[in-house]
Amino acid sequence: MGNLIKQLVEYGILGILGVMSLIIVYVAVERWSYYKSLNTSKFGSKEELEFALTKNLTLLYTIGANAVYVGLLGTVLGIIGTFAAIGEGGAIDAKAIMSHLSYTLIATAAGLVVAIPSMVFYNALVRTGDRLMLEWGQSRGA
Repeated sequence: MGNLIKQLVEYGILGILGVMSLIIVYVAVERWSYYKSLNTSKFGSKEELEFALTKNLTLLYTIGANAVYVGLLGTVLGIIGTFAAIGEGGAIDAKAIMSHLSYTLIATAAGLVVAIPSMVFYNALVRTGDRLMLEWGQSRGA
């Protein structure tokens, strides 16, 4: 059971976090290049511009807010796996326990490594979108 949980953490949780990281990089690059090439004068209303600027930003925010929890889930599963391995082995080997527990913390660290850049990208893109909306309003004399 301990090995099954270890594989779940290794391939499942870290795999999910890897996919999340690819998504945030893709969305951030796509939005940034869209903002750089955007001609705000082609938009007739503020709502139309806001809709175009905020596309996929919810995805970035959702990943940033939840990646930590995915990492925490991996840590909890890893700790369960450690206890299962102790239960199966019968003997308590401090070195093996510490090795298992340190491995489980990798999931938490990976969750943070995904969440922090996601939130940084989200905030930077929201700020850039706000600036573009302000420029649009100023060009209209509003």
